[in-house]
Formats: sequence, structure tokens, C-alpha cells
Amino acid sequence: MIELLQDPQAWASLLTLTALEIVLGIDNVIFLSIITAKLPAAQQPLARRVGLGLAAIMRIGLLLSITWIIGLTEPLTTIWGYVLSWRDVVLIGGGLFLLVKGTTEIHQMTEALEENAVGGSGGKSSFAMVIVQIVLLDIVFSLDSVITAVGMAQHLPVMIAAVLISVGIMLLAAKSIGDFIHRHPTVKMLALSFLLLVGVALVADGLHFHIPRGYLYFAIAFSIGVEILNLLAAKARRRKSPAAH
Repeated sequence: MIELLQDPQAWASLLTLTALEIVLGIDNVIFLSIITAKLPAAQQPLARRVGLGLAAIMRIGLLLSITWIIGLTEPLTTIWGYVLSWRDVVLIGGGLFLLVKGTTEIHQMTEALEENAVGGSGGKSSFAMVIVQIVLLDIVFSLDSVITAVGMAQHLPVMIAAVLISVGIMLLAAKSIGDFIHRHPTVKMLALSFLLLVGVALVADGLHFHIPRGYLYFAIAFSIGVEILNLLAAKARRRKSPAAH
């Protein structure tokens, strides 16, 4: 362990992997913010802590089972020339879940606004149901994250440290991100669109059609930039409105 702490390459791997884990965890934070908004305001912080805590436990548990993780990429069966593995099954299932969840949330925003309280919270789901949904998505995001970690780092302590640091940062940012999303309905719609985009990417990965994550994150960053400009323009209009009257 002491030799590892003195190894510059290990520290470089830790920084790189932590940054990558945070980027990969953005999807998880967006989903977590949207799904916990269904709970009463008093229960939301606990749900976020439980959700990210479970994510950390799952990722560390999977890292401790590296041999099993590697085995998930081995062929399970072949269907009409398509080689299916357990990883593919998890990715496809998780992608479909995101597509269904994102579509349902968009429908509620556009067709049933009277059922949603201002800010998005109203206790429309039970705490247990929210945790179950978080766990299902944590499995998908954790699997993808751990496989990435195994491919990038050579030392298990480095992988575990990167996971813990990234989850801690996401935990600190989750409330701010969630509050911002639910203060602005257009941002929430944009976040739901991101979930659909991620869902399509997961299904595509499960079907062996890899979409480079750089394209996805560029599209997301570009959309966020446009939305920020829209919010700034709306704020400027509100400031000028009283003066105009």
C-alpha cells in the first residue's frame, strides 16, 4: 500500500478514473433528482443519500468480484449470429427502463400538470418504490462504471478510492442539481430528454452498436449551453418587465 501511495502512475490513474466516474455518474444524478422529486420534500435528502450509498456499495462489491465482472462479457448464447452476454442483457434492460421512465415522466409533465406540485415534489410515490427504481438503475450504471474502471486501472484500492470520491462529490452536488432542475420546468424536460438519450445509448451498447460517449456528452453540453442562454434571456425580460409598466 505504501508503494502504491508513492507511485505517480497510481495517482494519475486515480485522478483520471475519478473524473471519468463523475462524468459517468451525471446520468445517475439526473435520474436520482427526477425520481426523488416524487417524494415529500422531507424524505428527498434521505432518498438521495440512500440511492448514492447503494450505488457506492454496488460498485465496490462488483469491484471485489472482478473475475465475475469479466465473465459477464463472455458469450451467454448466440441468436441469429448475435452473441449475447449478461452485460448485454443488463444494458438492454436498463436502457429500456430508462426509455419507459423518461417517456412516462414527460407524459406527466405535458398531459397531467395538475397532478404535479410546483417544483415537482408532491409525494406521488412511496419511499420504497423510489428506492427500488434507484436500485434498478444503480445496477446498470454500476456495471458500466465498474467495467470501465477495470479497463482503466490496475490496482483495486485505486478503483475503490475513485468510486468513493466520485460518489461523495455526486452526493454533494445532487441537491443543488435537483433543486435547479425542478425550479425550471424546461430544464426538467431537457433532463428527461437526456435520460431518453442515455437509454438509447445503453440499448445500442447492448446490441453491440457502440455510440461514443463523447458524442452524447457533447450533445448534452450543447443543449445545456442553449438552455442557460434561454434562462438568462428570460431573467433579463423579467427584470425589464416592471420598468416597462
